[in-house]
Order: sequence, then structure tokens, then C-alpha cells
Amino acid sequence: MNVTKRMAAWALGLAVIAGGATARAQYGPPQGPPGGGYQGGPGGWDAPPREFRDAARRGFQDGLNGAQKDFENRRRWNVNNRDEYRNPNVPGPLRRDYRTGFKRGYDTGVRHYTQGGPGPGRPY
Repeated sequence: MNVTKRMAAWALGLAVIAGGATARAQYGPPQGPPGGGYQGGPGGWDAPPREFRDAARRGFQDGLNGAQKDFENRRRWNVNNRDEYRNPNVPGPLRRDYRTGFKRGYDTGVRHYTQGGPGPGRPY
């Protein structure tokens, strides 16, 4: 009986090892974190356009955050409902750039939350 238990344990161990190797061969090696993406680095869907200056870049990020807040609070998508867009906290000469960036970031965020990506057109 003792020999039977040892053989069963050995067979079980071999099955576990073989199963792990089979799973690895089937699904491949583990992958690292995705590149880009929200706060994931340059080039993701949430990256501001390279031609944007500092105020527009800040507005773009604030627009993404505004879209996220509207999504989380189940608010209607409308950039004009965002206080940060209507009354930006930037010096007067930079407001146009900030609002341009904010609108673009907000629209990008809305597309991300409603369509799963930065597809064309405005979804609202």
C-alpha cells in the first residue's frame, strides 16, 4: 500500500509539471505591462499631440481627467459642463491653448470610454 501511495504522488507531481509546461507552450511566456495607455507612457491613446505647447498639454490631461470624472459620475458627455473648460485656471494669454487641449483631451477620453478607443468623430 505504501508503494502505491508513493507511485500516486510521483505520478501526480509529474502531471503537475507536465501541465505547467503544456500551458506555457499553449499560451506563451508571461507578458509585461502594456505599452502606452493611460498614464502608461508616451505614444498611448492618452498622449497629447506632440505639436501641443505646455498649456495645451496641461489642458489635454485635464480634459482626459474631466471625461473620466463624467464617466465615473454617469454624467452626460458635454465639455461645456466642465468648469475647468469654461473657466480655466491659467493666465489669460494661455487660455486659448489650454481650452484647445482640454477639448481635445476630453473628446479623446469620451471616445475611449464609449468606444474603447480613439476612433473618428465625436460620439455625442
